[in-house]
Amino acid sequence: MFRLTIVAILLFLTACSQGPSLNDASLSKLELNIEDFFNGKTVAYGQFQDRFGKVKSRFKVDIEGTWDGETLTLVENFKYADQSTEIRIWKLKKTSEDLWTGTAPGVVGDAIGKESGDTFNFRYSLKVPFGENTLLVNFDDWMWLLDDKRLFNRAYLSKYGINIGEVLITFEKLT
Repeated sequence: MFRLTIVAILLFLTACSQGPSLNDASLSKLELNIEDFFNGKTVAYGQFQDRFGKVKSRFKVDIEGTWDGETLTLVENFKYADQSTEIRIWKLKKTSEDLWTGTAPGVVGDAIGKESGDTFNFRYSLKVPFGENTLLVNFDDWMWLLDDKRLFNRAYLSKYGINIGEVLITFEKLT
């Protein structure tokens, strides 16, 4: 019975939590166009924090983006603080003026993205390393254009609807 009560409380707290929305008032007159921002070289710095706010890892990402008019390809080279590395290649297709779909190794199904003003929301499920196995984690990625060269990203991570952590990233456009 105790376990059931704890699960019910966690589900209630998760349901009551508020996050960003594409309907939120824009804080700037900037217009984010993902294909423009990520075309060329970008560098990013970030960290993963568990649900209690404890920093579990930090990383740098060198990104090379190419836009062919329909597909944005992002080659992301991660270097973690523990010196491990990872390469992830995203293929994002623009399906309308403000809608995107995306795929990458480890992503289950299609990632779905939407632009609105200075904001981009990207949702997907990703298999992430967890010990010697992988864990399927849901990402609710929010990006805000700060100026012509900087983009801030906050990704909320969940499993079974329960918050398990966040990834915070700052992107800087180099070219």
